[in-house]
Amino acid sequence: MTVLTQPPTMGDVLKYEVNPNYTRETVTLLAGTAYPVGSVLARITASGKYTLATSGGTDGAQTAAAVLLFAVDATLSDAVGIVVVRGPAILSRAALAYDGSVDDAAKITTKIGQLTALGLIVRDTA
Repeated sequence: MTVLTQPPTMGDVLKYEVNPNYTRETVTLLAGTAYPVGSVLARITASGKYTLATSGGTDGAQTAAAVLLFAVDATLSDAVGIVVVRGPAILSRAALAYDGSVDDAAKITTKIGQLTALGLIVRDTA
Protein backbone atom coordinates (compact mmCIF):
# COMPACT_ATOMS: atom_id res chain seq x y z
CA MET A 1 0.00 0.00 0.00
CA THR A 2 1.32 3.44 -0.96
CA VAL A 3 1.67 5.93 1.89
CA LEU A 4 0.91 9.53 1.01
CA THR A 5 2.41 12.33 3.07
CA GLN A 6 0.84 15.75 3.02
CA PRO A 7 3.04 18.75 3.86
CA PRO A 8 1.90 21.09 6.65
CA THR A 9 -0.85 23.55 5.77
CA MET A 10 -2.24 26.78 7.17
CA GLY A 11 -4.87 24.74 9.03
CA ASP A 12 -2.11 23.00 10.97
CA VAL A 13 -0.87 26.38 12.26
CA LEU A 14 -3.90 28.65 12.56
CA LYS A 15 -6.68 27.15 14.65
CA TYR A 16 -8.84 30.24 15.19
CA GLU A 17 -8.90 33.88 14.18
CA VAL A 18 -11.52 36.50 14.83
CA ASN A 19 -11.56 37.89 11.26
CA PRO A 20 -8.98 37.34 8.49
CA ASN A 21 -9.46 40.90 7.26
CA TYR A 22 -8.27 42.13 10.65
CA THR A 23 -5.66 39.58 11.72
CA ARG A 24 -3.73 39.06 8.47
CA GLU A 25 -1.36 41.20 6.41
CA THR A 26 0.64 40.75 3.21
CA VAL A 27 4.33 41.39 3.87
CA THR A 28 7.69 41.25 2.10
CA LEU A 29 9.96 38.41 3.20
CA LEU A 30 13.71 38.96 3.14
CA ALA A 31 15.59 36.97 0.50
CA GLY A 32 17.91 34.15 1.43
CA THR A 33 15.77 31.30 2.70
CA ALA A 34 12.73 29.14 2.04
CA TYR A 35 10.21 29.95 4.77
CA PRO A 36 8.08 27.00 5.91
CA VAL A 37 4.45 27.22 6.97
CA GLY A 38 4.29 28.42 10.57
CA SER A 39 7.55 30.40 10.49
CA VAL A 40 7.82 32.76 13.45
CA LEU A 41 8.85 36.04 11.84
CA ALA A 42 10.31 39.36 12.94
CA ARG A 43 10.21 42.75 11.22
CA ILE A 44 13.55 44.32 10.34
CA THR A 45 13.33 47.90 11.59
CA ALA A 46 15.35 49.59 8.81
CA SER A 47 13.72 47.90 5.79
CA GLY A 48 10.30 46.83 7.09
CA LYS A 49 10.91 43.37 5.60
CA TYR A 50 10.22 40.20 7.58
CA THR A 51 12.65 37.39 8.36
CA LEU A 52 12.86 34.50 10.81
CA ALA A 53 12.84 35.79 14.39
CA THR A 54 16.23 35.21 16.00
CA SER A 55 17.28 34.90 19.62
CA GLY A 56 19.46 38.02 19.55
CA GLY A 57 20.35 41.15 17.66
CA THR A 58 19.33 44.79 17.58
CA ASP A 59 17.86 45.22 14.09
CA GLY A 60 14.33 44.08 14.96
CA ALA A 61 14.93 40.42 14.11
CA GLN A 62 15.01 39.56 17.82
CA THR A 63 11.31 40.31 18.36
CA ALA A 64 8.61 37.97 17.01
CA ALA A 65 6.04 39.99 15.09
CA ALA A 66 4.09 37.54 12.89
CA VAL A 67 3.54 33.93 11.84
CA LEU A 68 3.66 32.86 8.20
CA LEU A 69 0.51 31.08 6.98
CA PHE A 70 1.75 29.66 3.65
CA ALA A 71 5.21 28.41 2.68
CA VAL A 72 7.27 30.89 0.63
CA ASP A 73 10.51 30.28 -1.26
CA ALA A 74 12.55 33.47 -0.99
CA THR A 75 15.94 31.87 -1.56
CA LEU A 76 16.83 34.00 -4.58
CA SER A 77 14.93 37.24 -4.02
CA ASP A 78 12.49 38.97 -1.69
CA ALA A 79 9.02 37.47 -1.85
CA VAL A 80 5.51 38.23 -0.65
CA GLY A 81 3.89 36.22 2.12
CA ILE A 82 0.64 36.21 4.07
CA VAL A 83 1.04 36.41 7.83
CA VAL A 84 -1.09 36.67 10.92
CA VAL A 85 0.11 39.76 12.82
CA ARG A 86 -2.57 40.45 15.41
CA GLY A 87 -5.19 38.62 17.36
CA PRO A 88 -7.34 37.42 18.66
CA ALA A 89 -6.01 34.24 17.09
CA ILE A 90 -5.01 30.78 18.31
CA LEU A 91 -1.94 29.00 16.93
CA SER A 92 -0.71 25.44 17.38
CA ARG A 93 2.60 25.23 19.27
CA ALA A 94 3.59 22.05 17.40
CA ALA A 95 3.20 23.74 14.00
CA LEU A 96 5.47 26.74 14.65
CA ALA A 97 8.88 26.87 12.92
CA TYR A 98 11.79 28.82 14.40
CA ASP A 99 15.15 30.15 13.30
CA GLY A 100 18.10 27.88 14.18
CA SER A 101 19.19 30.30 16.91
CA VAL A 102 15.92 29.71 18.80
CA ASP A 103 17.16 26.36 20.01
CA ASP A 104 16.03 25.80 23.59
CA ALA A 105 12.90 25.97 25.73
CA ALA A 106 13.71 29.39 27.22
CA LYS A 107 14.16 31.00 23.79
CA ILE A 108 10.98 29.40 22.46
CA THR A 109 9.10 30.63 25.54
CA THR A 110 10.39 34.15 24.84
CA LYS A 111 9.12 34.02 21.24
CA ILE A 112 5.75 32.70 22.37
CA GLY A 113 5.53 35.54 24.90
CA GLN A 114 6.21 38.06 22.13
CA LEU A 115 3.44 36.52 20.02
CA THR A 116 1.08 36.56 23.01
CA ALA A 117 1.65 40.30 23.35
CA LEU A 118 0.21 40.63 19.82
CA GLY A 119 -2.90 38.64 20.74
CA LEU A 120 -1.57 35.47 19.06
CA ILE A 121 -2.20 32.76 21.62
CA VAL A 122 -0.12 29.59 21.29
CA ARG A 123 -1.67 26.39 22.62
CA ASP A 124 -0.45 22.82 22.94
CA THR A 125 -3.89 21.36 22.31
CA ALA A 126 -4.73 23.45 19.25
